Amino acid sequence: MRHAFPGGTPALDFSGTLRFRHRVEPQEDLDSPESLGCWFRECGITERDIPCGAADLREAVTLREAIHRLVAARMSGEVYDRDALALVNEHARQPTPVPQLTETGRHVEATAGQALACVARDAVGVLGDPDVPLKECAAPDCSQIFVDRSRGARREWCAMDPCGNRIKAAAYRARQRVSGQGERRRVR
Repeated sequence: MRHAFPGGTPALDFSGTLRFRHRVEPQEDLDSPESLGCWFRECGITERDIPCGAADLREAVTLREAIHRLVAARMSGEVYDRDALALVNEHARQPTPVPQLTETGRHVEATAGQALACVARDAVGVLGDPDVPLKECAAPDCSQIFVDRSRGARREWCAMDPCGNRIKAAAYRARQRVSGQGERRRVR
């Protein structure tokens, strides 16, 4: 898979396609129209890559940033940005992909606009439910927002691989350094 899906919902995963937002130079996962079409397939909105153009990519990035602004506002208890809210609602009103039953199974016909409508509707569902627990990954350089469905809502990382593994490995190394220094002091 080219893209990561640790958010728990299409809307949060879509927002997370601009990775490492805290860095000076974040990593853009939607770097071409083809990567957008691929994201729709890998996310499960369609079975095949959707043909996308440059205008579709610009529209998708604009929607992604609107969703991110709304998610950030929800997490900080701020009022939603009116422009972001209007844009997400505008996309959510559009037709979504149409699943069809064929002799070989399920098939989904979709345009880029329909797939974006699906993402926007998911954002409405996630942000419209105050009981959906949203968290930001605890890894210092990760900015992924995820739904914490863990028991007791104690999940810290967007995903164990790589974020959780890196944090746990760093903590282990730190404990080893501390215990190694303690042993050296005793030996002297």
